[in-house]
Amino acid sequence: MFGHLLLRVDQKGQTEQTRLLAYTVNYSADVTTDNGFVFAVLGVAGGFKGYFSTHPYYIKAREYGDFENRDIWEYRLNLTQDQIERLLMHTWEMGNASFDYFFFKENCAYQILSLIDVADPDIRLTDRFWFYTFPSDGVRMIAEKPGLVKEVIFRPSRATQIRRGREALSGDERMWLAKIVADPSLAQSELFIDKPPQRQALVLDVASDYLLYKIATEENDRAVYQERNKAVLIARSKLKVPSVPVAFTPISGPPEQGHKITRAGLGVGWRDGEVFNEVNFRLAFHDLLDPEYGYTPDAQIEALGITLRRYHRSDHTRIERFTLVNIVSLSPINALFQSPSWKIGTGFETIEHNGCRFCRIGNLNGGIGVSAESFWLKREIYFGFAELAAEYGRVLHSDYRIGGGATIGTLVDVSERWKIGLSGTYLNFPAGDKSAEWRFSAQQRYTLHRNVAVRFDFNQRGGTREYLLNLQAYF
Repeated sequence: MFGHLLLRVDQKGQTEQTRLLAYTVNYSADVTTDNGFVFAVLGVAGGFKGYFSTHPYYIKAREYGDFENRDIWEYRLNLTQDQIERLLMHTWEMGNASFDYFFFKENCAYQILSLIDVADPDIRLTDRFWFYTFPSDGVRMIAEKPGLVKEVIFRPSRATQIRRGREALSGDERMWLAKIVADPSLAQSELFIDKPPQRQALVLDVASDYLLYKIATEENDRAVYQERNKAVLIARSKLKVPSVPVAFTPISGPPEQGHKITRAGLGVGWRDGEVFNEVNFRLAFHDLLDPEYGYTPDAQIEALGITLRRYHRSDHTRIERFTLVNIVSLSPINALFQSPSWKIGTGFETIEHNGCRFCRIGNLNGGIGVSAESFWLKREIYFGFAELAAEYGRVLHSDYRIGGGATIGTLVDVSERWKIGLSGTYLNFPAGDKSAEWRFSAQQRYTLHRNVAVRFDFNQRGGTREYLLNLQAYF
């Protein structure tokens, strides 16, 4: 979701067919650990060294598009020959230099934007970053500069090609696709051969793309998938028809056209018979109910969010909630893709418990699950998680409780502007403060503008009910 930013340097006279042979200017961290937790800590704290490097573009395109399944957006920069030469001379000087790599600030986006600033000092892209640098923000700033971008090209990942190809198939053809992927000899069966040659070709083309995807991502079974792909290609070669054209449109829009990263909101709500006002702020980045255009679908990364409330009747003002990080990844499963969904979050919040109405607890929650999608209205996602939870606070017996449970829910795209989210959670805590709790949530968001949305939330936790109307702005 955060993305990556790099430069490609095209030679004179290069065409669409030869651009993959161009070289890139890349900046990345020299990662010295395989431990995910250590990687996160060192990445945030500047514990890695960052270096510039050059690689042929086809290597990076294959790495991102085929192995990591990330779509690529190309922004052709309108620089003069003198500016390009100045940029390349400075890049050459940086060849042996190293810098402390900070995931949120002095990262790939910051260093690449610095190179563009060298090419044209009047652009001053890096001056606009004071606390963090996100690649999507960097692209947005580049796109906002009049005349700097002369063309935008979308390069789909293999996963996007597979998804779009599968969408072009009928229900019966999707069934054949799943069968042929598992047993390519079925491509020679009479029932399949009876289909129109163009439809056979489309099924086999998608099957080959999927098997190539498995070859690139499944090291242990690579030989098996290579043999299957060979059989599919032999069957495809017997069809003397061209491939059916498929529009490989993006799963989401260009990143610079999404909402801005920082969010602030003003709200009014009602909790247990008392009206309250709320001010909330989130430094970054995106949640499941935010306007989705320009962002990875079904994915959430929230960091450093805080909510301040004033309750009128009791004349009580307090920090209601603080989010350190909250990540959710929903990966809808189908016959071809079966990636798990997962989530993790930590921070503190205010709850009503053991006779205390406004008590603050710290929390850590994580889960693994599955999700699926349908298209009855526009698009719907259904998800379920098995999860573990730990909470700490003075209101709890023994000051803590540890347990687990399950969450089920759905996200419904009613229209381009309107989205609804429903979820229910049951948690049982057998350790520490022995207790159990039901939680329900119903949320809806309506987008007024790319960077303005109105949101209505209903939340119930135990016997406490809460209604909240919020106006949110992104900047």
